[in-house]
Amino acid sequence: MPKLDLEAIPQINATGYPPEYAGNVRERWYRRLAPAAGLEDFGASHVVLQPGAWSAQRHWHEGEDELVVMLAGEAILIDENGETLMRPGDIAAFPKNDGNGHVLINRSDAVCVYVAVGRPSSTDCYYPDIDMHLFAGQGFRRKDGGPL
Repeated sequence: MPKLDLEAIPQINATGYPPEYAGNVRERWYRRLAPAAGLEDFGASHVVLQPGAWSAQRHWHEGEDELVVMLAGEAILIDENGETLMRPGDIAAFPKNDGNGHVLINRSDAVCVYVAVGRPSSTDCYYPDIDMHLFAGQGFRRKDGGPL
């Protein structure tokens, strides 16, 4: 059946971030939709940000396009252009390799819910605000390539 049962898909809040950068995403909860649906060509996640939670550290990808569709609540999109309020029905797109680091932050008193769509990437990911870089095949390291 094409309709997904969200309650049957495990909701997790795991992160690969080192401890010093993981606190902001501690209350980001997500369900991986693509594996549950048998999709292979792109990834999709149903994401819930509790009040105060961030979607990620501000970042951009070399090899992954991203799309976010807001479903409920509100969040602030922060990127190189400043801050933009995102509400239900709003859509944001982040082309690969554009250098525009982005993050969603829930500054409200209510949960924020959105769907994020992308293609899992094996290329580098850049974090402009912190001394962290995801090097393809090497994991998280400092921007100069040294260990975290």
